[in-house]
Amino acid sequence: LRGLTKKECISRIKTWTSRLGIDGWLNAKIEDLSKGMAQKIQFIGTVINEPKIIILDEPFSGFDPVNALLIKDEILGLRERGSTILFSTHRMESVEELCDHFSLIHRSSVILSGGKTEIKNQFRNDVFEIQHSGNLAENASTFNFIASKVSDEGTTLTDVKLKEGISKNDLIKEVIDQCELVSFREKIPSVNDIFIRLTTES
Repeated sequence: LRGLTKKECISRIKTWTSRLGIDGWLNAKIEDLSKGMAQKIQFIGTVINEPKIIILDEPFSGFDPVNALLIKDEILGLRERGSTILFSTHRMESVEELCDHFSLIHRSSVILSGGKTEIKNQFRNDVFEIQHSGNLAENASTFNFIASKVSDEGTTLTDVKLKEGISKNDLIKEVIDQCELVSFREKIPSVNDIFIRLTTES
């Protein structure tokens, strides 16, 4: 609350409790609140004076999916308004959604650090997911077969790896000669994939 007048403090409390859906609990004791509501109070206490640097530890702990999305949107809003946010988490999907830069720590050592986009591009490995109808050969001139499964739509999802010196256009041409192509996308490793790979290798 440092730096706020009583009037400013009361006004911001009302604004934040309304935004987070707990304005009906202003007169409750903290021990009467659920873990999720208590977590919202901690979040409000952290951001009420609009700090330029915010440190959060596992900010989504105790939240159901709806409230986790609410807090995520508020964190992104704080970032857009100029705050720098540092947070620690074991949930790599949060890193994927929220972070511009990240550091991966394994056994107390930083094993990877940098911009999210640059790091993900560094781990690209020419693996593609092909959604198709009909049969696709497991032995082909442009790719190596990895795995295949049936999609919810009844088509087939096949993961392949480009052979060295082969372009994406060459791959697509070979695929459409064999079957009906529905969709085609590169499978860029997620932050979770990268973390598992590096910690397993180490």
